Amino acid sequence: MVHLTRIYTRTGDAGKTRLSDNSVTRKTDPRVEAYGSVDELNSAIGVLLANYDVDDHVRAALRIVQNELFDLGADLSNPFDPDPKWEPLRIIQPSIDRLEGWCDEFIEGLPSLNSFILPGGSATSAQFHLLRTMTRRAERQAWAAAEVYGLLGINETNPEATPGQQMSEPVGGQAPEAAGDDDQTGRISPLPLKYLNRLSDLFFILARHANARAGVDDVLWVPGGERNPNQ
Repeated sequence: MVHLTRIYTRTGDAGKTRLSDNSVTRKTDPRVEAYGSVDELNSAIGVLLANYDVDDHVRAALRIVQNELFDLGADLSNPFDPDPKWEPLRIIQPSIDRLEGWCDEFIEGLPSLNSFILPGGSATSAQFHLLRTMTRRAERQAWAAAEVYGLLGINETNPEATPGQQMSEPVGGQAPEAAGDDDQTGRISPLPLKYLNRLSDLFFILARHANARAGVDDVLWVPGGERNPNQ
């Protein structure tokens, strides 16, 4: 349980902040950039839920996503420790599986696409496209953090293994200098990155779902369609 007794603390006035493991880092740390963008995305979902026409099933799914985005931010802000004093809050594979299930469910019945889509149609659809692009940005920033601090490898024989059971396999860049070749300390779990990737897919599908529900056609991209404005 989190207890918030005072919102301002003055501890960040020097341009530094604390991660979930209580270590101090710069506010420009790529991990902070990543979970800050996740927080921004979560707020934008709240704007959609408060102001746009969303059916009850989608609304219930988005409430779960909002809660999981808090979990995801906690995951990104907590450098991996192979021997933690207590189990940290991490994104788990079943949450990603649920996103994929929603993608399959909400795409059912939508017409096939013969071109890319321009964001628009109904107001709700346009907002979902905005969420999609915000999710992509958060995913890119999470990958940037992984390139700096290293990424926990996937155990191909057991994809649902916990981070402590996964093999060490840094991707791009270098893990912190204090870490040896087999030391995973400080690295980032791949599951938040996978979650964000699937979530952007879900928002694309929900944008189309919103247009179908409103009886509005998707706006298709016409490559080079405005090259001759006088025609």
